[in-house]
Amino acid sequence: MLFLYGIALLAGLASAVEPGQNAALAKSLARPLLAGVVSLAVSIGAFVVIMLVTGRYGLPGMDRLAQVPWWAWLGGLMSAVLAAAQLYLSKEIGAATFLGLIVTAGVVTSILLDHFGLVGFKVHPAGLWRLLGGALMIGGVGLVARF
Repeated sequence: MLFLYGIALLAGLASAVEPGQNAALAKSLARPLLAGVVSLAVSIGAFVVIMLVTGRYGLPGMDRLAQVPWWAWLGGLMSAVLAAAQLYLSKEIGAATFLGLIVTAGVVTSILLDHFGLVGFKVHPAGLWRLLGGALMIGGVGLVARF
């Protein structure tokens, strides 16, 4: 389990660095949307390499595709929204405020998703401590943004 937490922490580190990288690419190319396409192409390339290295590739059958919930297809759209926000907002509002807003919005939304068991998550009630944690995060990001 500690290994999984370590990977999650590395992903958190990456989420702090990535907006600056994408914003620098957008500035260097003078084309933010092209920078987004380049960033997503690099992501696709990385997934292709991982699939080849692990031997986990191939297309699913039509029966599998028919079982996919409609909302599951929108994950790529969410990635595009995040990438566009990185390209246009991160340099303007700063790394700490940008990431604080992203993480806080994610945690608060996740509490709701867990509470109602939405988008495939098991129900995990939003008790007092979870709600307090979300509220503290909102307060914390407010302080980071203000100072």
